[in-house]
Amino acid sequence: MYMEDRKNYRNTRGKQASMSLSEVGKRPPEAKELEEAVLGALMLEKDAYSIVSDILTPQSFYEHSHELIYTAIQNLAILQKPVDMLTVQEQLKKQGDLEDAGGAYFLAQLTGKVASTAHLEYHARIVAQKYLARQLIHFTSQIQGKAFDETLDIDDLMQEAEASLFEISQRNMKKDVTQINPVIKEAIELLNIASKRKDGLSGLPTGFAGLDKLTSGWQKSDLVIIAARPAMGKTAFVLSMAKNIAVDFKHHVAVFSLEMSNVQLVNRLIVNVCEIEGEKIKNGQLAEHEWIQLDQKIKDLYDAPIFIDDTPSLSIFEFRTKARRLVREEHVEIIIIDYLQLMNASGAAFGSREQEVSTISRSLKGLAKELNIPIIALSQLNRGVENRTGNGPDSKRPQLADLRESGAIEQDADMVCFIHRPEYYKIMEDADGNSLVGMAELIIAKHRNGSVGDVRLRFKGQFAKFCNPDEDNDAGIGMTSIISSRINKDSQFADNVPPNFPYSGGSDNSVPF
Repeated sequence: MYMEDRKNYRNTRGKQASMSLSEVGKRPPEAKELEEAVLGALMLEKDAYSIVSDILTPQSFYEHSHELIYTAIQNLAILQKPVDMLTVQEQLKKQGDLEDAGGAYFLAQLTGKVASTAHLEYHARIVAQKYLARQLIHFTSQIQGKAFDETLDIDDLMQEAEASLFEISQRNMKKDVTQINPVIKEAIELLNIASKRKDGLSGLPTGFAGLDKLTSGWQKSDLVIIAARPAMGKTAFVLSMAKNIAVDFKHHVAVFSLEMSNVQLVNRLIVNVCEIEGEKIKNGQLAEHEWIQLDQKIKDLYDAPIFIDDTPSLSIFEFRTKARRLVREEHVEIIIIDYLQLMNASGAAFGSREQEVSTISRSLKGLAKELNIPIIALSQLNRGVENRTGNGPDSKRPQLADLRESGAIEQDADMVCFIHRPEYYKIMEDADGNSLVGMAELIIAKHRNGSVGDVRLRFKGQFAKFCNPDEDNDAGIGMTSIISSRINKDSQFADNVPPNFPYSGGSDNSVPF
């Protein structure tokens, strides 16, 4: 029995070894005859190059001689010169590649092997697929070799692998043209859906009436940049908006917080929703009525379709993977990133931080289009705002030129919005003498598919909350009635109510929080 087991073991090991040797000795995927057929057709058919120009590159050809010939054909086409056996031969002579390409006799052979150019595109796509397979084999062999190197950090290797695979997928991602009729049909269907909505919006509502009127809601496939200087309330704004979208309108929202932990972010949401000062939420020193207020209002956050990811220093490649999964599995309809400058594109080489940010913004726009959802990314502004002189109400208004680190952010974004609070710069009145205390402006400086303009909002600093200008103390009034009801039921709590707590049932509806 022992000898039989040893024999089976040796046979199994022998098969594994032979398989391993066989795999090592495999020839890379290629289609030599199809490459020759494509090149021959290109030198016979007048407009053949236009059919394959967006499918093939010189690197798509496995044989070096074929790569040289296609390069010559490509150069002739760029110069708008005719492509045939004689012109290709002359072009190869100019490049000094005629002998390496096989000579004039080989070119004649290529044209002689082509019976018809009818299947040129089909043949070209097979050649392209073989090239993609070779790229993937090269990519995996490189990663495999580096994975055995114990001196390399595995996290860095993961980032490099993801970046390389992303680059391959981007180079080979092609989308066919679409005849206009089905696009018109889709546009009319969306128009009919929008017409049936009572709010008249075609995108996701933000809960800010002025903003929704100007934008018709956040539109699918749009990249929206919301920028401001520190302390303007960028995070407060998007959290107020996320609460409106998820709690009030029941749409699924994902928030990627690169700056704060998930607990810190949720604490900000609690402050926003419950309207209890952030310092009290942090230290737990709540008055009795505030505990009741917390208990009543926090119910709005339970089961809210808000998904939080607090991965620090998130790479754009890791973000793409997570975003796709959130849309596919959690049906997320909008993604918020806090904030863009904290992302990175590690695994890829860049000459400067500006180039890296350009890659990130371009990738975000591509992902918004791919997933067909709006992506909201917060961004920092440079110090140009503070350095501007003047005491007028518009002296500190941010401009597109203030976007930090990259002009590509402005170029890639469908919409660029600035948050501006004049009160922060001690500007208390506008040009007409109206008070700006507690007021904020959302300045839409770029709107690719609509008009630009300013939206007036109210900012409640103690609650880190933005709301519509007419939403001042309504929430507080509602809480007073709730607390009053609880006081009547609990005499012990009534004895502990602070003397200045507004529970008189009279006309004074102000609340101290």
